Amino acid sequence: MAGQDRRTSEQDMVTATVRDVLSSHEPFALTPDRPWDPALWAALAGAGLTGVGLAEEAGGSGGELADAVAVVAALARGAGAVPVAEQLLVAGPAVLAAGLDLPPVEDPLTLALHGVLAEPAGQGWTFAGTAIDVPWAAVASAAAVVAQGPDGPLLAVVPLSSATVQPVASLAGEPHGSVTLDRVTVAQAAPMTDAQVALMRSRFALARAVQLAAAMEQVLAWTVQHAGEREQFGRPLSRFQAIQMELAEMAGEVTAVTALVDAAVQVLACSADVELAAAAAKVRAGSAVEVVARLAHQVHGAIGFTQEHRLHHLTRRCWSWRDEAGSELAWSHSLGAALVASGPDGLWPALTRVV
Repeated sequence: MAGQDRRTSEQDMVTATVRDVLSSHEPFALTPDRPWDPALWAALAGAGLTGVGLAEEAGGSGGELADAVAVVAALARGAGAVPVAEQLLVAGPAVLAAGLDLPPVEDPLTLALHGVLAEPAGQGWTFAGTAIDVPWAAVASAAAVVAQGPDGPLLAVVPLSSATVQPVASLAGEPHGSVTLDRVTVAQAAPMTDAQVALMRSRFALARAVQLAAAMEQVLAWTVQHAGEREQFGRPLSRFQAIQMELAEMAGEVTAVTALVDAAVQVLACSADVELAAAAAKVRAGSAVEVVARLAHQVHGAIGFTQEHRLHHLTRRCWSWRDEAGSELAWSHSLGAALVASGPDGLWPALTRVV
């Protein structure tokens, strides 16, 4: 119990540090001319927060998975326009697990999971192909690229300065894009098993679920606050039964998402077999977005739709993150297939492993 209290206290300190940094960097509407917040990234890097959860001996800041999750969640609540989730929860851990050199954590690192082929070239490899929908492709310094080699998948860190990036803004305005590698020479690449590739995909889905859960928690808090402060017909909105029912529905959705995301993070912390838990978390988080965003805007009224209001910074991200790292449909198929494959006797044990 004392150990658990200590870890919780450490994560609270990490969260407080991120909030302190965010207090000097207000969220803004992302545009092609301003697709991310480099000043926020620099402040986070200066505080050592872009290496949390990555081993110190490899160039990270140390700490546990829960510490990295705390950083990602705090930035999601604050609408931080930086690729920290990709670096701390997916690309960075994959690079270290493969035994590759971790790029400087002060430089943004993203990931590309498919679309690239690799073939031997002397002492190294050549990577060629186009990876689509790469998060933060237009601003990242490098990408952890999964390529299909002659004997199976390979992982390499590829500087994006050697690639052609065609940026495409997500629904939230975040700079995704296509990354084309035209026979780029890579000196260091590590073989991966199919299970390791699946783990990387599951981590990506869980990273988005963590962001969704945190963002929806904040949206709920803002909506409850607004309903208590905004008056209509001489009394606060929160005194109307219809509004109370909507707030209760939102709270139920957020609570369910948070529980599944927390469970999936715990599974990942003690086991690499996180695919089912991550799938369940991503599916539940995605399905909650429609309810939480709709009711939040309904309670806020027209003001919540304006660019000046804080609400849209998070609801637009929720709508975007919902479809990234695998949609609800894709992960539902994976989850259902795995549960069916476990057979009648294995169904209940499989379900309990998920939650």
